[in-house]
Amino acid sequence: MARLLLIEDDSETAADVRDDLRGRGHDVAWAATGPEGARAAREGGWGAIILDRMLPGRDGLSVLQDLRLEGDRTPALVLSALGDVDERIRGLRAGGDDYLAKPFALGELAARIEALLRRPVDSPETVLRVGSLEIDLIAGTGRRGARDLELLPRELKLLAYLMRRPGQIVTRAMLFEEVWNYRFTPKSNLIDVHVGRLRRKLEAGGEAPLIHSVRGTGFTLAPDG
Repeated sequence: MARLLLIEDDSETAADVRDDLRGRGHDVAWAATGPEGARAAREGGWGAIILDRMLPGRDGLSVLQDLRLEGDRTPALVLSALGDVDERIRGLRAGGDDYLAKPFALGELAARIEALLRRPVDSPETVLRVGSLEIDLIAGTGRRGARDLELLPRELKLLAYLMRRPGQIVTRAMLFEEVWNYRFTPKSNLIDVHVGRLRRKLEAGGEAPLIHSVRGTGFTLAPDG
């Protein structure tokens, strides 16, 4: 099945999770502290990472944030005894792909991991190029041809998602989930507003449009060269 990394300081919880996931055919490694988990995560080759929010030595969210800044896109499920909405939002914004509050049912954890394993993982590349368009995810910069683009963090993330799928139709639901980390589709023009601003920046030099609307569905990025 999959090679999983569990970063959890509570030995009883870790043992229960390991036994259950191993019984489902997964290979599970365990780290008990934040620094130990960070080292193990950087070894790579994991199908998914399960990490506790509160860890000795180093907070789990800071570990996850550093991994994301380094370009690691391994799916991550955040565990925490802090289950209020603000904490869930904080976990997702730190780079988590899902969030599960303690106490939890082992069957639900397994189902969430299986869902993460089915989800395609974005390319780990930190510099993306499509036609004349180029963005550097680490530096937070972008260019179209010889012209620099001044992109806000959300615009950069939105553009990166489109650039990884050139020519494909990307729905609003996909963008809400993957760019805004919403697990539902709100009745809002939020995406259209951001796409409109991004278009204006991409076409400010008089260039041909790159982002095209697909009526009733979403958007597609058409390479220009």
